[in-house]
Amino acid sequence: MPFFGNSYRYLILFVAFFCLVSVCSNYIIINFTFICMSEDTSETVLVNDTLKSIYDYNPEKKKYIMWAVGTGTVVGTIPTNWLVVNYGAKWPFLIAGLVSAGSTVMIPFAAKNSYFLLLFLRFLQQMRSTDSFYQESARLHSQGLAYSTDFAAIGIITVRWAPLREVASFIALLTCFTGVSSMITNSATGLICQSSFGWQYSYYIHGFAGLILFAFWAGIYVDDPQESERISKRELSRINKNKSAAHLESKAEIPYLKVLTSPVILIVWINAFFEMTAVIFFITYMPIYLHEVLKFPVTTTGFYVAVILGMNIPLRLVSAAFSDSITCISEKLKIRIFNTLSVGISGLALACIGFIPAQENLLSFACISTVMMFIALNVGGFYKCAALHARQFAHIVIAAIQFTKCLALFSAPSLVAFFVKTETSREEWVPVFLSLGLAMFVANLGSLYYFTDEPAEWTGYEKETYTEVPVDEAKC
Repeated sequence: MPFFGNSYRYLILFVAFFCLVSVCSNYIIINFTFICMSEDTSETVLVNDTLKSIYDYNPEKKKYIMWAVGTGTVVGTIPTNWLVVNYGAKWPFLIAGLVSAGSTVMIPFAAKNSYFLLLFLRFLQQMRSTDSFYQESARLHSQGLAYSTDFAAIGIITVRWAPLREVASFIALLTCFTGVSSMITNSATGLICQSSFGWQYSYYIHGFAGLILFAFWAGIYVDDPQESERISKRELSRINKNKSAAHLESKAEIPYLKVLTSPVILIVWINAFFEMTAVIFFITYMPIYLHEVLKFPVTTTGFYVAVILGMNIPLRLVSAAFSDSITCISEKLKIRIFNTLSVGISGLALACIGFIPAQENLLSFACISTVMMFIALNVGGFYKCAALHARQFAHIVIAAIQFTKCLALFSAPSLVAFFVKTETSREEWVPVFLSLGLAMFVANLGSLYYFTDEPAEWTGYEKETYTEVPVDEAKC
């Protein structure tokens, strides 16, 4: 019988969202705890006749800790996406969530006893999104492997559960998990680090929360709304409205070659890569930049990071609502406007941040906030273009955006490692902001010509097979 009235899709949407938040939080905790760990002198080692905390990693070790997640994501992207496409999102995502939570709880032990075990756990965390590294890299890797499932799950949930007119809203909520997780994790970790519990409990609490959330996922999620008795006929009609017969076919053969060679999809991925690099850069290095360069205290840094990443969340949801509801301009023009603001204009603003003097720290904070707010508009830009152009194969395109995020997990740390040798030197951060911002601006230029709302020929979108299910909107 129907469950949750005519809104079961929203229950699935919110449970999936918080599970995504959990997985992302598990792998970003270390970005903030680096600060607290370096000040933890409970375990020390003698280095050049000086006692040093074993948790005080040098830039080289930090780089590999970051790369472990990226490695896990890269390794896990293809197999996890294959599992989601062939078996649905329920069980692959559940396994990824359990791996992410388990590896997170083990990180304090790994940090104390083995650097390589830490890397391995980070690797697994990212596998949840893509999987992997070696022992400590293996742990970091395990976080990476788990993380690789994220965007495949986002894509398949959107394709199967979102009505066409709610595509942007679904994508908006499901893809703002990064900002929400950063907001929660950075603020909570800042408080925990300063408490009597210590930084280790941040990992324990996050891991336990993940286990609870994925228990809800296992009990609530259904892979195919057409085969579930929990969905009312009215809600099912609304979900299927204006979708072609090909769109509703869950076992359709995927035209991988045509997807990979589509100019529209390629431009989507290029825009996604450079913007994802900027997002990963902010998530990973914003606490360091605010604390080491702009000289904000630790607790203030945690609060400001939460504010910066949290401000774009309401804007993301509002922009999605506007993108789905505005009818006075064409869908194609809306997509191009949103993408220009999200990738082009934000890129120019990003390029300017490094030139702001360190003494003007509040101005830098305002500029960084502005960039992150504009980036939030991508839900109506390349994300929506991907969903409307690829239709029933959108989960493949959106999952590939996750792969660009995997690459960003390498490109962002590499960019910083190449230019920044002393984290306290503002001048060394200037080329990082400048090069990344200009790359985003150039990437957006291709969208002005290629982006469209029309379904691709390879989606099988034909008038004679077009299925429109009549729905009385007033009753839904």
